[in-house]
Order: sequence, then structure tokens, then C-alpha cells
Amino acid sequence: MNFPVKLALLEPEMSLKSQDLTWNIRPLVRRLGKPPEQWQRSDLVEFCLADGIKVVNFRYTSFDGKLRELRLPVNDREYLERILTGGERVDGSSLFPGLFPTGESDLYAVPVYRWAFLNPFAADELDIVCRFVDHRGRPCTSTPDNVVVTAAERLRSQTGLELEALAELEFYLVLERTDDRFTGKSQRNYHQSAPYLHGHTVADEILRVASAVSGKVKYCHSEVGYIDRLESEQPELDGRRVEQYELEFDLMPIEDLACWLAVTRWLVRVIADRHGASVTFVPKLDQGMAGSGLHLHLALKRSGQSIMRDAGGELSEESLRMIGGLLERAAPLTAFGNTVAASYLRLVPGQEAPTSVCWGERNRTSLIRVPLDFGTEGRLDQVMNPDESGAYPESIARTTVEYRSPDGSAFSQLLLAAVTLCVEEGLSSDESEDLARRLEVSDGSAEIPEAAESLDQLPASAVEAARTLRESREFFEDRGFAPRLIDLVAGKLEGESDEGLNARLKALPAGERLKASRRLMHKDVHKH
Repeated sequence: MNFPVKLALLEPEMSLKSQDLTWNIRPLVRRLGKPPEQWQRSDLVEFCLADGIKVVNFRYTSFDGKLRELRLPVNDREYLERILTGGERVDGSSLFPGLFPTGESDLYAVPVYRWAFLNPFAADELDIVCRFVDHRGRPCTSTPDNVVVTAAERLRSQTGLELEALAELEFYLVLERTDDRFTGKSQRNYHQSAPYLHGHTVADEILRVASAVSGKVKYCHSEVGYIDRLESEQPELDGRRVEQYELEFDLMPIEDLACWLAVTRWLVRVIADRHGASVTFVPKLDQGMAGSGLHLHLALKRSGQSIMRDAGGELSEESLRMIGGLLERAAPLTAFGNTVAASYLRLVPGQEAPTSVCWGERNRTSLIRVPLDFGTEGRLDQVMNPDESGAYPESIARTTVEYRSPDGSAFSQLLLAAVTLCVEEGLSSDESEDLARRLEVSDGSAEIPEAAESLDQLPASAVEAARTLRESREFFEDRGFAPRLIDLVAGKLEGESDEGLNARLKALPAGERLKASRRLMHKDVHKH
């Protein structure tokens, strides 16, 4: 059954303090009349009391990246002031098992005012994403939310640059097969439309709600993957029609991406559930089918201006150093971005998923690529509209570096933190630019066996990824990762016991291999 979202919240409101915000996709921005970075506690208090907010939901992530909640009733002004000032106590040992020594797990969940949003499913509820504070009243250095903020602050202080990022969030909608009309074709669902897109209504609501909540969504579309009738030992999956989708964010500060990525994954699941569907972010769902990645696009700014290209239009020295920093530690980065055995069934040649440590402009087979950035010599609008005479936006060109190995199993906050540290190291190293120039490949050459033999390879299993992380632990610990956090991540990967998995699967007869592969792919349907 379809439960429509409160689309009335998307209508512009005219009674604002600032007419510059007369129309904004985020209803809370319109109501408060100022951008989120200017929100104060008093703004939220007065809004709650004036608009009849009955419940404030504190939101925060646990170790698995899922969004948790603490529901607090709005009893009166004094209570509301108190919870928005000091937050509330939570049990860190339950949210992050194994991370804290006994007796040191009490934490405060303190709201970040700019991360507030109107609950799209309840008209009288306000949600606010929180960060964790320790007993001394300082950001808890062990929790992933603070690790990514610390990494971003370190990059700013060390380089004077801002790192912005966007993510391509891919997932599979799991739908009931109600009839056999308008069936799709395997691996042919890219940018498909209704009636051949059976989850269109669900995807449309995801787009509208995620946009209204974060204000940072570029688009949502169907992706390549389509399975008309999935076979699985999991009742939630077996016999269902599954369609792959991608929701892409716009560029934002990397700590903000960490927030909205977690919120949006929660929204995707809630909306699917409200439509009687399910959803999974697993990296691979069936043999020979497109996997679901979590590609990251990165951009550097100085004083608010992009420095990704030089005056001649070539990649800048800073861009090349960023690429070199990511390539230098590509292996341990997989420990944060590819965390289950099925991740390494996706990272195989011939699937547009990287296996070799290299990069290339517009090269979809490489670990890092530089996609089209709208920075053309001529005006794009006048190509098809030669009589167009309006001003051409100065900001239309947006160069990014795309990091392509992560998938839906990622520890997303830790991944963003680790990526930020690698970028900072690259920017600070005289050798990073040389490394990038050495590891640039031409289109498609990374898939040629002879060329691939000369390149380092990404880990082939979760166990191997854990080993590379332990070997690089000093780098991450010196830059803000708690030793217990490294051990927890490595331990979870080692628990996959998948070393040599691809070779073991290839040795099986075809039928047994398919059954064993599906069992591995589907065991983590809701792990992250």
C-alpha cells in the first residue's frame, strides 16, 4: 500500500525573514528564513513551540552505519531548551560494541543544529542528527562521527583547503511480482522509465523526500541492474523482482555528506517499507549482475573557489596530488569501503568495478577517474538552442575526482574520514604528483592482462583488506583513528573468512557455484 509523503511540505512559504530563501527545497529552511549554517538553538525552540512540534527525534549512527533514534517529547519550553542545549545520555557500549573500555562507554548525544530536518512522515516531529560527546564535554575521539570531522579539520589546518564530496548511493529495490506485464531485460535497466520501471513510484518518493530533507540531491534514476525473478534462500528476496537505482548527492563538505548519507539510507528503507517493498545495499545480488557501488566524487576548494584545474584547463597540481594520495593507500582503504565477502565478488575484471591501482580521465575501469565536468569550450545550451541569449552560469563547470571502489557495505563515516586523511597526505607530499603521473592509464588499458600485470592490485578478499589495514594502522592512528576502532574494523573483515574465495568458487560445479555465491551475497541483506 502506498502512503504518500507530505508533499505539502514542498510548497514554498512566503512569510520569511529573508526573501532570498523564498523558495528552498527544504521546508525547515523556508520556515526559519535563514540557511542551516546560521541556525541557533533559539530558532529551533521558537519553531517547535510555534508550529506545534510534539516530538524531537535525536538521530545518530551506530557502528553498522544505521541511523538510530531517541524520541523526546516536547513537554514545555524549559525541557526543550535543556535537551537542545545538552543533548541526552546514551550507552556507547550498545551502539559501538567493543569500542570502549568497561566503565567508559557513557556518552552524550548532542544535536547539531544545522542537521535538523522536518520528519517527512509525521507533521508534528522534528529530527536532529547528533554527534557524540564524552564525559569531559569534548567530542568523543573514538566514535566514527567525530573521526570524520577531525579528519576534515586536520585537512583544513594542514593545507588551507576545503574538501567537498558527493556520493553515488546505489541500491536494489525488492518488489513483489504482481504480474508478468512489461518485464524488463537483464542488465538493460539503465535510465529506464515506467511502465518498464515497476519501482518508479517508490523511487519518485525517495527523490522528493531525500531532496526535501537534505537539500543536496542531484538526481535519482534506475541503474543497469534488473532481475525479473531472483532466486534466494532468503524469503525476503526469493521470487521477487529487483530493480537497481542510484541516488546521487551534490557536492558538500565531507562531514555533511557523512550526515546526509546515513539519513538518506534510512529514508530509502523507510519509504520502501511504506510501499510494501524492501531494499538492500549489498555490493552484489546475483552472479553476472551489476553490483551496487558507493562511488565518491571529491573536489578541492580554496576560499570557496575550485582549484581542480589550472588556468590552461588541465588537472591542477593539487588534483594530481589528491589522486596520488588515494592511490598510495588504495589497499587499506578497501577495509573501510568494501567490508564483506560479496564486496570481492563485485571487484572483478569486466564488471566496470576496479581491480588495479591506477587512474584515467573518463576511464570507468580504473580505480579513479575524472568524469565529464561541463567545462566545454562552447556553451552547452547554445548547441541545441542557438538563439539562447541568457547569461551562461560561471559555476557550471564542476571538476571532480571519482573514487570508484567503495560499495554499499562501507563503514561510510570511517571511509570518508580515511579518504580525507589520504587526500591530506597526498597534498602534503612532494611524491604524490609523480605517483599519479606514473599510474595514469589510457581508456580500457587497465582491463588488458598485460597492462594489469604491471599494476598493483586491490585486495581480493576481506581478510586481505584487513591485513593491509593492520599494516597501515600507524598512519590512521597517528591521524585520529583509535586503536580499538582499527581492531574492530579489521576483526569484522577477518570474520568473513573469505581468503581465496574466488578460487574456491571457481573449483565448484556451475550449479553449486551459483548457489554458494548467492548465499554469500544475500547473507548481508540488511547488514549496513
